Amino acid sequence: MLHFTLRQLQVFEKVASHLNYSRAAEELYLSQPAVSMQIKQLEGHIGLPLFEQMGKKIFLTEAGRELFHYARSIAQQLAEMESVFDEMKGVGQGKLTLSVVNTANYFTPQLLATFCQRHPNINIILQVANRDAVLKQLADNSTDLAIMGQPPDDLDIEAVRFMDNPLVVIASPSHPLAQQSQISFAQLAEQKFLSREKGSGTRSAMERVFAQHNIQPHISMEMETNEAIKQAVQAGMGLGILSLHSIELELETKRLVMLNVEHFPLLRHWFVSHRTTKRLSSAALAFKSFLLHGS
Repeated sequence: MLHFTLRQLQVFEKVASHLNYSRAAEELYLSQPAVSMQIKQLEGHIGLPLFEQMGKKIFLTEAGRELFHYARSIAQQLAEMESVFDEMKGVGQGKLTLSVVNTANYFTPQLLATFCQRHPNINIILQVANRDAVLKQLADNSTDLAIMGQPPDDLDIEAVRFMDNPLVVIASPSHPLAQQSQISFAQLAEQKFLSREKGSGTRSAMERVFAQHNIQPHISMEMETNEAIKQAVQAGMGLGILSLHSIELELETKRLVMLNVEHFPLLRHWFVSHRTTKRLSSAALAFKSFLLHGS
């Protein structure tokens, strides 16, 4: 019979999720030696190594992968149990785990500020990542709600549209196209583009619209953040395609301009999503209602 503690299992689940002792220690507010000790004690109880080290990286062993499956399931069950008790207390209390894609983080803090004023006792955990990572969090059931662009059809996800998300072509004010009042889509084929990485929603939308016009975009550089793209575009390194929500300050200060290109803005939408089978807590239901109805 196994005699490990729930705390040891929680520590293991964090280390296994990140494959990093330091990050697990930060999330658990523990020292790294304390995390290492808990893992060693857990391995002693099980009688098998859970991690193996190669160079500076750690990997799950076969036993570790098996335990991770159960540890994650137990963590989700505990979170659901906590949500049930919070629901009994009413929406005035509770916890909400919210995942948002990088671009949505330009407006999400303002939404959360208003929501928290109405529900000050709800504890919110905000996770910001690219589209692929957010989809993985939904698939793993490690988040309550997610804000993203159009979700894929191959996941069991319920998604509801709540806000427009126009994508626009941006340039430095000194760029030759900035002086043109009407720009054909064909002219974009001659331009260098600074793009988000593969896996981001903005990159996928960009590739789709170019493919619809049978044009191969000249992507001169890939960047992992919108901020890096904005800085590079300002420096005159090329054009970018970003959400209008992410460039409002730069347009106001005239550090960037929005080009008048045919077929733009690309009108996309923001969705609030969750697993279809997810039992939403009162806190999650309240935030979803707030996004959809403002209440």
